[in-house]
Amino acid sequence: MRTLGTCDEIGALYDLLVIGAGPAGMSAATRASKSGATVLLADENPGLGGQIYRGITSTPVQNRDLLGESYWKGAGIAEAFTASSSDYIARCTVWSVERAGKEGQDSFIANLTSKGRTVTVEAKQVILATGALERPFAVPGWTLPGVMTAGAAQIAMKSSGLVPAGPTVVAGSGPLLYLVATQLKAAGANIVAILETGALRDIARGLRHLPEFLTSPYFGYGLRLLMKAQRDFSIMRGVSDLRIEGEDRASAVRFSIKGRERSIKCDTVLLHHGVIPNINMANALGCAQHWSQEQQAWLPTVDENFQSTIPGLAIAGDGSAIAGADSAAVKGAIAAVAALDRLGMRSGDTNVEDARLRRDLARYSRGRAFLDYIYSPSRDYVVPRHDDTIVCRCEEVTAGQIRQTIRELDVRGPNQLKAYLRCGMGPCQGRLCGPTVTAVMADARGESPETIGHYRNRIPVKPITVGELAQSPQSESAIKAVVRG
Repeated sequence: MRTLGTCDEIGALYDLLVIGAGPAGMSAATRASKSGATVLLADENPGLGGQIYRGITSTPVQNRDLLGESYWKGAGIAEAFTASSSDYIARCTVWSVERAGKEGQDSFIANLTSKGRTVTVEAKQVILATGALERPFAVPGWTLPGVMTAGAAQIAMKSSGLVPAGPTVVAGSGPLLYLVATQLKAAGANIVAILETGALRDIARGLRHLPEFLTSPYFGYGLRLLMKAQRDFSIMRGVSDLRIEGEDRASAVRFSIKGRERSIKCDTVLLHHGVIPNINMANALGCAQHWSQEQQAWLPTVDENFQSTIPGLAIAGDGSAIAGADSAAVKGAIAAVAALDRLGMRSGDTNVEDARLRRDLARYSRGRAFLDYIYSPSRDYVVPRHDDTIVCRCEEVTAGQIRQTIRELDVRGPNQLKAYLRCGMGPCQGRLCGPTVTAVMADARGESPETIGHYRNRIPVKPITVGELAQSPQSESAIKAVVRG
């Protein structure tokens, strides 16, 4: 691996550009460079690992038992990538990717910014390994200081060894809820309660997939984690109408269980309602997407090699569908092999490699349907009940404002709603509010999320300065258009 300190060290042309240094991105870069491809791996974070393996090469946490065996799997992936011939640049934002090749020839032009400098790179193939986002969990008080996502708390622990001070409540649904609570408690956090908000309404359908889950590599680990959580924490299930109270910061959570209202005082609230693919870059590039009823999220449309509907551009890892870190690493390798095939650079016994990768993918995918059904997000939290609940944090737009605008102006989709309320036009570009806006609109109009649709993202995908934008090269036609205007 050649670590690049600045954008000026980046080459002008690569066989493959990989965006994202999580398990999928690192595995893709490692496999492609092994066959002699020139590879650039760009990532916004200060180090390798993505979200799931955050800080894997630099974490101050020395006790391996604290973060668990699943976290340390990332060390082997990072070591393999470090030993590869890839170029790697951290703290780098890839804010645009465009097709540039002639007909019949795949090629892409990407703009990257680091430390205030912008450069343009050409790549023959691109793999998006942008990973997952935590599903928005919009409840009253979720914007108060002292409230954060469980994933954010986990990142602070992995990268800096920090844990919340004072009484902490963990609320939401999904396997990560128990994992984060267990890790934080082992690191010294005071977890006073876990509030389980999952619907469990699809449990009958989920049980059909239980036999498959029992043979998955996650069953034993998950069972041990659940039993430990049952022993170590006060877990309250069937929680409804969750609200966070406080003036200048969070001071308590209020909720109902079977019609009885409860309250717990706390200094910190960690929210988690599952994860969904980070589709913003794929969306902006024009990749086709579809609604997944099982994962309750929009997914990019990809083939068996994770190639998108844009030739030469693949989407690997949890960015294509949520399946976990082990599966993401295999998806990255499969996407890289397919890219090598198109480049005419594939080497080795292709049949043996294909068979092994497909077996690994099938093994890590086993039982996923069971988890999707069992931890299906509760509609009461996907669609905020209270009108004063903020949905779009950037523009401070509430659920009530959205519902009122839909009623009065017959708004039919999220992109039309932007014109009236600016939802999705803030710094996050809809990453935090997009799923909730779609859910609120679908509920208000009595339609499916698939019918309502999602935000259309535009380049630049991430916020950049005017100076950074001005450094990107302009085509002759674009320059003439401005001059003539």
